[in-house]
Parts: sequence; structure tokens; C-alpha cells
Amino acid sequence: MEEKIERKQYSIGMSCALGCAGLWGVLPIYWHSLRPIDSMLIIFYRIFLVGVTTFLAAWKLYGREKLFAPMKNKRLLTTFIMAGILITANWSIYIWAVNADYVIQTCIGYYIEPLMVCIFGVILFKETLNKYKIAALGLALLGVMVILIHFRELPLIALSLALTFATYAAIKKKYQMEALITLFYETAFLAPFALIFILYYEMNGRGAFSMAQPYQIGLLALVGILTASPLALFAMAANRISMVSLGITEYISPSISLVIGIFMFKEPFDSIQFLAFVIIWIGLAYFTYGEIKESRNGRKS
Repeated sequence: MEEKIERKQYSIGMSCALGCAGLWGVLPIYWHSLRPIDSMLIIFYRIFLVGVTTFLAAWKLYGREKLFAPMKNKRLLTTFIMAGILITANWSIYIWAVNADYVIQTCIGYYIEPLMVCIFGVILFKETLNKYKIAALGLALLGVMVILIHFRELPLIALSLALTFATYAAIKKKYQMEALITLFYETAFLAPFALIFILYYEMNGRGAFSMAQPYQIGLLALVGILTASPLALFAMAANRISMVSLGITEYISPSISLVIGIFMFKEPFDSIQFLAFVIIWIGLAYFTYGEIKESRNGRKS
């Protein structure tokens, strides 16, 4: 019975991980559609509206008592603040990079990030690797090395994205709570400062209402939902599957973004980058085969 429940939780977690990766993969289209709104202003709107969205959703789903329970634990609140700083830094770098036409650079970052997530899983949480995961990790590492050697420089944007998000993922794995509640606390302490900056921008003629089209104002209003949803899915996945599995599924997101960057935004892409892309996806295919095989063996036992 316990094994059946465990497999069900794993299935839910894997579905959440895939949903999260898919949403993150297509979000560059959304950020591009908000031009010419200033990237910093988008970031402030994101922080404030994620805080409001998660507060309302968590209050509705869990009630006042459960929502405010973490306030009694100072150590937990400190952890939430750390996680909030990390994910805010990650998203800020990401949004700026996309709007500065560095979509492929962000893809490299999110190719490196799953490797860090997997490594953290093995080192911090003593997770084990089967032969399929070892092969997938090895091929992913090879693909990333091809990219790094090809560029012949340290891609600072990519490394910043990878390190901030992998550390955030480790914190989410350690403290398992309802996703919406954790997301609320991760943004709550920053939301008042974000609102002050929003008002400053808007009152000085540099805000969204001064430079954006009406439809863009509508799109901007959705920023809380569109960023909270994949983060909530990620938290649900982190609570149910290993960091190794979570890390490997995260290769889907930058692969989708890479295709968008090449074909929609016409960013440069050469044969070496394509080779790295193919190597990583061979690893993903091998990982998927292993997951399907293990799932079938689990149903038979």
C-alpha cells in the first residue's frame, strides 16, 4: 500500500516537474511581448503581484491560521527570506537577459543549472543514481562542456542563473511545505519595496501606463499568475521526486527556449551549439527510457 502511494506521489511530482519546465520554456515569448516596458519595472511588478496572488490563493485554500503559522518560526522565516532573495535574483537576471536579447545565454544557464541541482541532490540529500541517470548526467555534462569550450569565456549570466536557482531548489527540497504558502513568504518581505518603486516609476512618467499599449497593461497584470504557477509546480515537484530526477527534467525548459530564441527571435546559433543540444537530448531520451522501464517494473512488483 505504501509503495503504491509512493508511486502515485512520484507520478504527481513528475507531472508537476514537466508542467513547470514547459511553462518556463515558453515564457520568453511573454517577456518579449512586454517591450518597451523597462525590465526593472517588470521585475518590481513581478515581485508585488506574485506576493498578492499567492497571499489570496493561500488564504482561500488553507485559511488564515495555516497561512500565518510560519510567522511563529523565526528560523523558517529566515530561510524564506534567503529563498526569496535567491529566486528574485534569478528572475531579475533572467528577465533582463531575455529583454536584452540574451535568450540563448539564459538557455546555457538553465543547461548548467540542472547539473548543479543533481550534484546538490547527491551531496546534500544522499540521493542515488541508477545507470540511466548516470548516463543522462554524463551526456548533459558533455553537452554543457561543448558549449563552454565553444564560447571560450565564462558566461556570467548563465553561471549566475544556474547557481542561484540550484541553491533555491536545495532550500525548497529541505523545507517541504505547501507551495503557495512558501511562495508568499518568499516575496512578502520584498513586496512593499517593490510597490514603492512601482509608484515612483509611474508617478515620474517612466512606468508601464506611460509607455505601454493597453494590451500590454493587461499582459503585465498577469505577471503574478504566470510566474507563481511554474514556481508552485516546481515546489510541488521538489516535495515528491528526487533532485536528480527534478534536475534532469529541467533540461526541457531551456531546450524550448532555445528553439524560440533561434526561430522566433532570430538569435545566432551555430553547428557547435546544435551539437551540444543534440548530446543533451540524447541524455534526456535515455533518462526517459529508464524512467519508463522503472515504472513498468514497479507496476509488476
